[in-house]
Amino acid sequence: MDSELIDVRTGDREVVLDITDRCAAFVDGRQDGLLHVFVPHATAGVAVLETGAGSDDDLLAQLDVLLPRDDRWRHRHGSPGHGRDHVVPAFIPPHASVPVLEGRLQLGTWQRICLVDTNTDNHQRHVRFSFLAG
Repeated sequence: MDSELIDVRTGDREVVLDITDRCAAFVDGRQDGLLHVFVPHATAGVAVLETGAGSDDDLLAQLDVLLPRDDRWRHRHGSPGHGRDHVVPAFIPPHASVPVLEGRLQLGTWQRICLVDTNTDNHQRHVRFSFLAG
């Protein structure tokens, strides 16, 4: 298995950050296999979805509906409502796997690989790419 850890700056707002191009660069020149993307954080996830047409904003809006940022959470350190950030990975897992054929990601036409980060207390994230040769 070949693996690489990258740094990603997410900023001070909730974000769906497209990392597809970085994933594609990691698998470029490889043969067939599987790309595994993993976020080693308790408050972030990885989603495969369409971006740019509103789906990324819809995802963040629906997380606010499902998991409001208020004082209901038992996990209370950090900014108000931060406990909900620790529940997000149960809905958006911290990993995704994508087939790779001849060094190219086998995503659908509109699919993109995205880091989903709702934790505005932590602006720096890591993402691990692992390639499993087939």
